[in-house]
Amino acid sequence: MRFVCRLLALVALLFGLVTIVTGTRVLAGSDPGYPVYQPLLVYNVAMGFAYIAAGALAWRSAQRGKRAALAIFVLNLVVLAAIAWLYSSGGAVALESVRAMILRTSVWLVLFLGFAWAGRRAARA
Repeated sequence: MRFVCRLLALVALLFGLVTIVTGTRVLAGSDPGYPVYQPLLVYNVAMGFAYIAAGALAWRSAQRGKRAALAIFVLNLVVLAAIAWLYSSGGAVALESVRAMILRTSVWLVLFLGFAWAGRRAARA
């Protein structure tokens, strides 16, 4: 189970790094090809650092990784609901941003479930 937890932690770390790099490029002026909702962009870059912290915690402890993944999943779910509402009410959020938040939220749900599964398997062993 240690291998699975380390693999999940590595996914979290890499996802955080990619989130920071891509978000910072857009903050620096790179055009993603669709309108950018600035508060969401800033949130995502900040969360990239949280993703890395969660990955580091998970590398050391699957239980802490599970808690961090759950917290990130819930935060992303709240933001997803907010931007989906903004998009549906004609706000300044692009459909691509909603889709990207669906991806982020889904990744963290899968990471949480993976850590929870690995933790249960390790407890039985």
